[in-house]
Amino acid sequence: MGAKFVIAIAAFNGALAVCLGAFGAHGLKKTLSQGALQVWQTGVTYHFYHVLALLAVGLLIQQKPKQALSISAVLFLAGILLFSGSLYGLALGGPSWLGPITPLGGISFIFAWLLMGVAALKD
Repeated sequence: MGAKFVIAIAAFNGALAVCLGAFGAHGLKKTLSQGALQVWQTGVTYHFYHVLALLAVGLLIQQKPKQALSISAVLFLAGILLFSGSLYGLALGGPSWLGPITPLGGISFIFAWLLMGVAALKD
């Protein structure tokens, strides 16, 4: 995955995370229970943290393209979709099968971080 593409995906996801955070804080405040709002906020928090990680990977790819970094970028994006996406769905009352999807996103995040570390150690 090219550096420009990864950085652009990070930027668009950053904007999306801000919009979803604002929507949760303002648009869903009167609609969802406190517990559901906490689930929503957890999704936004992890979404945003991993946008920053995705941005870092894009910048690292610019400096030294490596396959491990490209795979890391894909896994960070998959983690955002699976982890945060499933939490957004659950908070909005989505089907219960979304619950088991969340840990798959967490595993994607873990492997993305590990691959970023492997890429840093390889030269």
